[in-house]
Amino acid sequence: MLENDDLVDDDGSIEVDPASPSPRFHTQKLKSAVGSGAKKAKAPAFRKKADADRNAYLAARFDSHDSDAGSGPERFGSPDGESVDSGTKKSSASSSGRRQNRKEFLHKFVDSEMLTANLEDWFTEVTEKSAHKTPAFSVPFELIDLQKFDYALEGISFQQLMRMPNAVYASTSSAVEATAYLAVEDFLHTSVKGLWEAFWSQHGPMPFYVASLYGENLKFYQAEKAIASGKLEGLCATAVLLKNPRHPHGKWDDILEIALLRPDIESLAMEDQNSFSSVIGEAVFFAVRVLISRSLSRSNLLPNADSVFVLLVDSQHGGVVKVEGDVNKLEYNVNNVYGCAAEWIKNYSQIAVSPIDRIWNKLGNANWGDIGALQILFATFHCITQYAGMPKHSIEDLAADHSSRLHTRRTERQMGDTRVNGNGLFPLQQRSISPEIVEVHDESINMESEKSIKLEAGSAILVEDSNWQKGYQINEVMNDGEFTYYVATPVEDPGTALFLYVGSHPSQLEPAWEDMKLWYQVQRQTKVLTVMKQKGLSDRYLPQLVASGRIVHPGQCRRANSGGNCHYPLCGTPILLISPSGNTVAEMVRGGQFGTDEAIRCCHDCLSALSTAAAVGIRHGDIRPENIICVRSGLRPPYYVLIGWGHAILEERDRPAMNLHFSSTYALQEGKLCSASDAESLVYLLYFSTGGDLPHLDSVEGALQWRENSWSKRLIQQKLGDISAVLKAFADYVDSLCGTPYPMDYGIWLRRLRRHIHEEDYGKEIDTSG
Repeated sequence: MLENDDLVDDDGSIEVDPASPSPRFHTQKLKSAVGSGAKKAKAPAFRKKADADRNAYLAARFDSHDSDAGSGPERFGSPDGESVDSGTKKSSASSSGRRQNRKEFLHKFVDSEMLTANLEDWFTEVTEKSAHKTPAFSVPFELIDLQKFDYALEGISFQQLMRMPNAVYASTSSAVEATAYLAVEDFLHTSVKGLWEAFWSQHGPMPFYVASLYGENLKFYQAEKAIASGKLEGLCATAVLLKNPRHPHGKWDDILEIALLRPDIESLAMEDQNSFSSVIGEAVFFAVRVLISRSLSRSNLLPNADSVFVLLVDSQHGGVVKVEGDVNKLEYNVNNVYGCAAEWIKNYSQIAVSPIDRIWNKLGNANWGDIGALQILFATFHCITQYAGMPKHSIEDLAADHSSRLHTRRTERQMGDTRVNGNGLFPLQQRSISPEIVEVHDESINMESEKSIKLEAGSAILVEDSNWQKGYQINEVMNDGEFTYYVATPVEDPGTALFLYVGSHPSQLEPAWEDMKLWYQVQRQTKVLTVMKQKGLSDRYLPQLVASGRIVHPGQCRRANSGGNCHYPLCGTPILLISPSGNTVAEMVRGGQFGTDEAIRCCHDCLSALSTAAAVGIRHGDIRPENIICVRSGLRPPYYVLIGWGHAILEERDRPAMNLHFSSTYALQEGKLCSASDAESLVYLLYFSTGGDLPHLDSVEGALQWRENSWSKRLIQQKLGDISAVLKAFADYVDSLCGTPYPMDYGIWLRRLRRHIHEEDYGKEIDTSG
């Protein structure tokens, strides 16, 4: 009895265990449970018996009360002659009966075509109104609200979709493509994940997941599993659901949003209104099922869930159907479920249908900024609001930054215009619009001299901090291919070599890309190293902050106040000095000085630095050959220091640097770091630095494809295996962690690598990496 009765969930959905060893057994029970009524299933029979037993029990109690207590005011001590206890139980029984009736109604409400047939005349009526240029249905979103939402999304980057619909056969075949279902799952997952992290929570886990609905048993499966088991033709929808540990296979009252993948949505909307009405009818059917299921739910996770958004999509286009209404006003006549549902739809519901617009382009890539995708994102936003309430970051707050972002883009575009002519010595002039040819005089091109001033070897500078002034001698001018930096020594201690970084002059207000790089290298790195110092980080493989401040000049400074600058070219320029100094790995590779021993020691030392920083929640985010230096001092063995902490991740909103060759896969996909991202970048550095083929990469897509091929074919492991077995093992370990939330076990790899480091004649060294 229990096994058959368990077929029916509290919300009225049909429970089928996908892991059952006897699918045929479940199929037979399912057919009887969801049949049209010609054959009665065993489960309703058992339920009727249970109901009869319960009703007989209650009737017996009521009869015994009537016979024993008699009548009159003394009955159960109630002054009005009625039993409060009896009334409560009758009310409870009545409520239970209504709930049972609603569940049976939902059991029989399984055929969308039957509902559409009952709505056919109504659809014809609203379609005729549409023919007279009156919209058949209102739209779910006003254009002004979509525009504001679009402004709010400007600063949000959605994850790149790895699977995309096959648009080639979209308009020539009615068969549903497997790739399209996979793409819809990816699209919905990316949408809900991006919106959740942008508006609600960047730190906690996402409380949603995406699954596809199998029409035969109305259960949810991952599309990949359904397709692999031959259920492709039976898939009828894809849904965003709340994660429910008690029901991992999904329940109807957990549905947040549902999408119907149907061929040629756009052509139906434009050319065949009758066929399009049938699609609307199907959407309304699913919406009503969700609303009734929510009304039966005991969890109350969606307290304000009197509306459902249904997405209509094909391999290129999509739209939104919104159904809203109070299902308590629905007459739950189990003998006429479709007629009652149709009457409720006509009289008590509100249906809104958006225009059908393009979501994917012809190559299958999502057009996140286009109005088609924007409508679906806005619907998803409202669905999350039903569950999580108003977001922490409102649309108005994020949209308020639109003007500043627009100004920044215009400024960048003007800066780009000044670079059109070769090296920028003759910039194009921004002038008012005029049809006339305007002569540009030579004197109008005024190149400010301080922008091109560089420090030279042998020159001295004076650095001012809040409490002191110190002089430094420039010994060497360096360039890593992106910007210039210097090797300098303090005037008071000529034997100590330091790295000196010079930022942009304060007068350069335009946010040029080079200036942003210098800002990360000087101001941002100063902040990160200061945080490390405040947290007490001590590791010989980490750089040390020596001084930071601004350049002053000898003689009298004519600045107006203590915080201002005078007209001296470098007055007030921010500056950073760190120790130690040494040759970069890029220089060593070019000189043929980076061999097996160097690779193992470099891996060990960098892991030690990453471990120390990770202990206080700091990640590097920009590991490349130019950001690792080899330090040699006397007879002691050389060691490596991880520098370039300007792009370090201190908090969730920080973003790492993007490098097509060295960034981790997760960083390229998500714009964030996972626990193994820095280690993955270190593996790429070792691979390329020890002779691995350096591919020509010109896009993120190409970089991700190269990573997928290299890891799947084990090219990286094989190359590092030629160098050292421990490096190969380390690469395998990193590959197993890529993109997962599992933390790096730095300790075990530091011990393994230390055993392979050859100290040779340098003597015994005390390792401080812990």
